[in-house]
Amino acid sequence: MKTLLIILGVLFLLFLGSQIYLYKSSHDIEGYKYVVIKSYADFEIRQYEASLFTSVKLDTDDYKQASSNGFSILGGYIFGKNEQKEQISMTSPVAMTLEDEMTMMFLVPKALTKDNLPKPENAAIQFIEMPEKKMAAISFNGWASNEKIEKYKAALIKLLDKNGIKYSNTFLVLGYNPPYEILFRKNEIIVELE
Repeated sequence: MKTLLIILGVLFLLFLGSQIYLYKSSHDIEGYKYVVIKSYADFEIRQYEASLFTSVKLDTDDYKQASSNGFSILGGYIFGKNEQKEQISMTSPVAMTLEDEMTMMFLVPKALTKDNLPKPENAAIQFIEMPEKKMAAISFNGWASNEKIEKYKAALIKLLDKNGIKYSNTFLVLGYNPPYEILFRKNEIIVELE
């Protein structure tokens, strides 16, 4: 019994160590840049810089299905399914619009522009130039799901209404972790402000 407990303890420490390593390495990648304008108890107002995204529109409003299909398409593109067979660095977060037809978006690394991005093999992939935007953001941990997204979207709306902050109907969910990160997961709901 003592040997089994030692083996389980070592396996747990190895798992924990690998999750910490994966967390640190995935947070060293390029991200969607913003400046916090104001912090509230449960949310922030941020100014996001103008950025370029690859995107694909998905024929569903189900987060899990959209997430799987979208990642397959956009992941394929950045891993070499393009005319130049060129790999593009992964960035963070993965963004998804909260609409009847969701759109998944990957941030394009700053070193690339619309003119020098490799042409996708999949014609459904589009490039979107996002202007500088003021957004409100609320964070939540764990795995994102339709239920959690709705819960935190409703919480953000309630907080914005309570503070008299005008917002648009442009909500997105941001996921910061690759699928193999089980611990330390972070997600956000953001909305463009009027």
